[in-house]
Amino acid sequence: MNFPFYIARRYLFAKKSQTAVNVLSIVAVVGVSVGTMALVIVLSVFNGFEKLILSLFNSFNPDMEIRLAEGKTFDFNEFPAEKIKQIPGVLYLGEVFEETALITHKDKQHIVTLRGVDDNYRHITGLDTMIWQGDYELQSGDMDNLIIGQGVSVMLNASIHDYLNPFHIYIPRRGRVTTIHPAQAFNASTHFASGVFSVQSEFDTEYVIAPISLLRYLTEYDRQVTSVMLSVDPNANIRQIQRQIAEIAGDDYIVRNRLQQEEFLYKIMRQEKWAIFFILSFILVIAAFNITGSLTMLVLEKRKDINILWSMGCSVKTLKNIFLHQGMLIGLGGAAIGIFLGGLISWLQMQFSLVGLQAQGTFILDSYPVQINAWDFVLVFLTVSLIGILASWIPVQKIKSFLLS
Repeated sequence: MNFPFYIARRYLFAKKSQTAVNVLSIVAVVGVSVGTMALVIVLSVFNGFEKLILSLFNSFNPDMEIRLAEGKTFDFNEFPAEKIKQIPGVLYLGEVFEETALITHKDKQHIVTLRGVDDNYRHITGLDTMIWQGDYELQSGDMDNLIIGQGVSVMLNASIHDYLNPFHIYIPRRGRVTTIHPAQAFNASTHFASGVFSVQSEFDTEYVIAPISLLRYLTEYDRQVTSVMLSVDPNANIRQIQRQIAEIAGDDYIVRNRLQQEEFLYKIMRQEKWAIFFILSFILVIAAFNITGSLTMLVLEKRKDINILWSMGCSVKTLKNIFLHQGMLIGLGGAAIGIFLGGLISWLQMQFSLVGLQAQGTFILDSYPVQINAWDFVLVFLTVSLIGILASWIPVQKIKSFLLS
């Protein structure tokens, strides 16, 4: 057995002559444990919220989106859709046309982004699973239906069961229109809504989903699209497929995966998580001062033992390693206890939803979401270990001054 480690372990568990040393050692372990536990729990909750938010965005965004590098619309007939469909791993390809529109209902009006989609859209996104009211039904016989966001429904004070008051859509006519009547400057259409979706407030108040044929009629286009959306096999290599699509589409198009479609959101969430990590790590640094105090008092108490061991031939390095090992045992012991308790509490929250969300009104969750990530445990353990080593280093440097003093 390693000699410094053996002595350090004896010192750690042996009864000290001064009660304050025992108390400080216990406080040091408890402080590191509580700080580590808090760090694990908070990171797990952040992971839970991140997973929740991304799942909501993923229900609206496709696995892959193709847009023009410059410009808004392009002719789908000139797009290499068939070649892209033949790429292994590509499941569905859908046409999408978006345009800003005015939607009115009774005496209320709201500016929305009207998204025209084809039949493959429900397979490409998970929007049909986010229907809050009604059904995902874009067409009823020869009638085109709308699927409106919950925010749009609130803005217009509308109900899908109101069959006496339809929705009116207005989109500006193409080209220069000379008329003294404002209504003649717009293409208009009247429809009912078959469903209301609820994804995220940003989407719910902005988007209305409609058949792409309706968008082309209102915008007076034939086969124009603003983007092409793809569904990819979950087991496929997303990056490889993205590179293949980019090679086939050419430099005129930009291919974006889910991460790139909401790149700003991902960056903000990562920055928030790292900010919380560093704040709690700083709290751990403060808690680690208990290790410094405990070792300082232990060194003072063991001055006689230090001189005896030095007289027997122990080097100064070995003597320093004894107390350095003890500091590491306190830090690692506290880290292990904290990680265990933090992981246990996180698991209990995942299984039994012990802590609820005190949110006003309706919310998609009743309790804090938690997602356990093994890499977080490794990162926390390494961070706490480093803090423990640094906290132990300060009192160890004073040992040389006690020799034969």
